[in-house]
Amino acid sequence: MSLASIIEVAAAVLTQQDGRVLLAQRPAGKAYAGYWEFPGGKVEPGESLDAALVRELHEELGIAVTHACRWITRVFEYPHATVRLNFFRVFDWQGTPHPHEGQIFSWQRPDAVEVTPLLPANFPIVKALSLPPVLGISNAEALGMDSFLARLDVALADGLRLIQVRDKTLPDDERLHLAREVVRRARPHGARVLVNGPLELARAAGADGIHLDASAAARLTVRPDCEWVGVSCHDAGELAQAAALGADFSLLSPVLPTLTHPGAATLGWEVFSALAAASPIPVYGLGGLGRDNVALAQSHGAHGVALLRGAWT
Repeated sequence: MSLASIIEVAAAVLTQQDGRVLLAQRPAGKAYAGYWEFPGGKVEPGESLDAALVRELHEELGIAVTHACRWITRVFEYPHATVRLNFFRVFDWQGTPHPHEGQIFSWQRPDAVEVTPLLPANFPIVKALSLPPVLGISNAEALGMDSFLARLDVALADGLRLIQVRDKTLPDDERLHLAREVVRRARPHGARVLVNGPLELARAAGADGIHLDASAAARLTVRPDCEWVGVSCHDAGELAQAAALGADFSLLSPVLPTLTHPGAATLGWEVFSALAAASPIPVYGLGGLGRDNVALAQSHGAHGVALLRGAWT
């Protein structure tokens, strides 16, 4: 498939404050009529992605975009065409969306979509949108087991919904105990838990999936057999490997200087933005960030932020 034959599309994930996103049903007369998709449309020759997004949402929904952020980019081959879907998260707009082209609209929760059928390209998008904006990385080694678990309870009560059990230098039996305790405490809150390590450990703990470091991901050729898979990445090659494995998201670091690695080279926001926008899977920014940096990270293409110390303070 040549680059010239790929259709560029600007796609919008309009997101309300309660987390619901807007889906539109394709009208009669179009390919896949009756299927549900995210609003958007083809990029015209010489048009920027940002300009295409603004124009399409004005033409299709009658709204004026005031706050949109690049998110991810996915290429999908349909029988009739190959499209590159350049997704934006749209958090603010002027006007009320209403159909200009005969569509039916519906606000849906990404983790409980009720409209059907979805366009095939949108299944991984909906799953990705169910990921929360903050990921907490366990820090039991530094804080002590009891102190960490107490702080975990507070974070869960405050809304933390995605946790990576890391603490890789703990003895195996202590890591299993930690992972089981995190899962036990997370379940009543509906929070997901991924374990950094072998799949057997994650299964023994009852976790929702695993998190792979870059070296572990590099040794694999197929996706681990579990519901959720995350991968730690540091450059374009590692991001590409994570996507090739079918991972659900990645952590990209270090974005900014950190206390643990003073003086180490960092990506900076310009490089991070370019890598995140090109990624077909959501990217969390890690390194030198805090809870109050979610909007900043999203403005640079991140899905959200991953926190080690900051998740438990």
